[in-house]
Amino acid sequence: MTDKMIFEAVPNFSCGKEQAIVEQIACSLRSFSGAALLDYSADADHNRAVYTLAGESKPLTAALLEACRTARDLIDLRDHQGTHPRIGACDVLPIIPLQNATMEQAANLARTVGQKIFSELKIPIYLYGEAAEQPKHYNLADCRRGGFEGLSERLAAGDGPDIGSAAHSTAGATAVGARFFLVAYNINLQGAGLDTARQIAKKIRSSSGGLPQLKALGMYLPQQGTAQVSMNLTDYRVTGLKTVFDLVNQLAAASGASIKESELIGLLPQEALKGVTPEYLMIKAWHEGRILENALKTHFNGGLKDGKGCGFAK
Repeated sequence: MTDKMIFEAVPNFSCGKEQAIVEQIACSLRSFSGAALLDYSADADHNRAVYTLAGESKPLTAALLEACRTARDLIDLRDHQGTHPRIGACDVLPIIPLQNATMEQAANLARTVGQKIFSELKIPIYLYGEAAEQPKHYNLADCRRGGFEGLSERLAAGDGPDIGSAAHSTAGATAVGARFFLVAYNINLQGAGLDTARQIAKKIRSSSGGLPQLKALGMYLPQQGTAQVSMNLTDYRVTGLKTVFDLVNQLAAASGASIKESELIGLLPQEALKGVTPEYLMIKAWHEGRILENALKTHFNGGLKDGKGCGFAK
């Protein structure tokens, strides 16, 4: 690929219903030589878009800042509704060490990105994961507690952001962190309602005594007409996709329901499919480009490709 220090970033933006905004953010992320947009997708029910970007620290930082600027200008959280928890227009922005980089370097880059977002866009920052500066902000869920609507109350209670102070009036706050590869994986159920999805999520997630290194929420997707168990595998080496799929399948059957399909959000490392196939997992819209290593080969072969411009002069 390259002998340079390469990081991955997976920013999540609170937009999924307006494709024009989704594309403008993608355009911002494509606009810098030295950073490559590997993948992105959006969902109207979650009202959320997830992007995967990789590159060297300087162009990666510049691309992320530009995308956050676009989101700040186009997304008003006062009018935002979706099933996914969120505190910001750019809700969460994790940095992952990819090649020739350490987790400590990823954490330092996350702090730099957070500082630039606040300095230039006036959006306050919660630092989480390996970039956390306060133990109470290590867990992303704790940074997002209360959502956008609860930010002022949190500030009044003394749980303000790590960088900046009051929330931005329309863009809220952003959680910026460093972490290991996370696999975002959802299972859609048939013959089940919201209560069943919530019960399954509670039984399987780590915080309720379920599987280790697994976060899960139960939700209902009205546009798809299905209940969903939405999950993050925070360390697939500890709890893998097959383990999660089999347990959800078992619990769904016990409730008189079944698995309709599953979906991968973003990319996943090849190693995460060890011992299982996408067909077994019933992953919809699967193709080999969803594997991180394949996407990197496409974009990094012979060096990083130049940005596509999208109307920006950089």
